[in-house]
Amino acid sequence: MAYWLFKSEPNTWGWEDQLNKGAPEEWDGVRNYQARNNMREMKVGDKGFFYHSVNEKRIVGVVRVAAEAHPDSTTDDERWECVDIEAVESFVTPITLEDVKQHPDLQDMVLVNNSRLSVQPVTEKEWEIICKLGGVKP
Repeated sequence: MAYWLFKSEPNTWGWEDQLNKGAPEEWDGVRNYQARNNMREMKVGDKGFFYHSVNEKRIVGVVRVAAEAHPDSTTDDERWECVDIEAVESFVTPITLEDVKQHPDLQDMVLVNNSRLSVQPVTEKEWEIICKLGGVKP
């Protein structure tokens, strides 16, 4: 299993929207080649963090990849693909970007070093640390 982080502006599509959907949802609209390539690597069952970007800058929940990369329904441009994700669990304690930056074992995390990338990999060690900080089982 691989681990990921999905960033979204909460006023566009937030954690509550993902929870309320109650079913898998396309992670569409991504127009960055590196983020798209990360989605192409995903397998059904991979897990990810749901991150509120912009003003909140915090990890708020866990999602699961429910469908592998397929054409993004929001465009006719063949270059863009997306995966489907579904909500798994809310964090007991949301983890802020500042929390991540201050943790000595998370200094190499993509979120710290390339915070603008909207879909990014997370190592197993990073996954375990953040889940523990957030109050959920890894």
